[in-house]
Amino acid sequence: MWPGSSSRRAPGRSAVSRTEADGRPRPISLYSALVADLPIDLEPGLAERLSRALDVEGKVPRALDSLGPVKDRDVVLVDGAGGIRARQLTDLGARVTLVESNGPARFDAPHGSADVVVAYWSAFREGALDQIGQARRLLRPGGRLLVVHDYGRDDVAVLRGDLPEHTTWSRRDGPFLSQGFKVRVVHCWWTFETHEAAREFLAAAFGQAGDDLAGRLTRPRVSYNLAIYHRTFGEAKA
Repeated sequence: MWPGSSSRRAPGRSAVSRTEADGRPRPISLYSALVADLPIDLEPGLAERLSRALDVEGKVPRALDSLGPVKDRDVVLVDGAGGIRARQLTDLGARVTLVESNGPARFDAPHGSADVVVAYWSAFREGALDQIGQARRLLRPGGRLLVVHDYGRDDVAVLRGDLPEHTTWSRRDGPFLSQGFKVRVVHCWWTFETHEAAREFLAAAFGQAGDDLAGRLTRPRVSYNLAIYHRTFGEAKA
């Protein structure tokens, strides 16, 4: 069984800085170098609450299986560290190998050992040509690279401020589509049990911007759109 986990702050990272001096939300783009289970780096209590709220419908793992597929396949998960995303892939029937995107043992898996490489948030940022080259090395002919990033155009983008993944990354001339990737957008939610639970989390994690958003919610959930950039490398052997 995969151990439960929450997002962990990388050494030396500061806590989320919530607002600019004039009260506007400050762009948040902190990702743990150890585990990319969540899109933002939060203190453990808040991370646990977000892990319970994020995509309770399971839309993202189902989309990954549709695009892979991952069932009964050898899947390399980048920066997964045996957490939530690894467990979801295993539950889908994948044989999961974990690798790190940085450090002395980056992408430490045998050449041609994977049918699918999956990454969430922390890796393949802005295309990252060197990391794409590593994924190509790991994949068998016809293998699939699936990269999950924020898409924006949602409530979470209001909280996080202006980030390139909300705009330029998904354009035709952006770092993914210009390199032969296609994109599937998955419309998800952060779903809380009650309005009060939503307000408490949003205010604690995002300050005034979170409290303001909570006041506008008609249901205890926050819209969250994810882009899955996907690409096939080579042709599968007949």
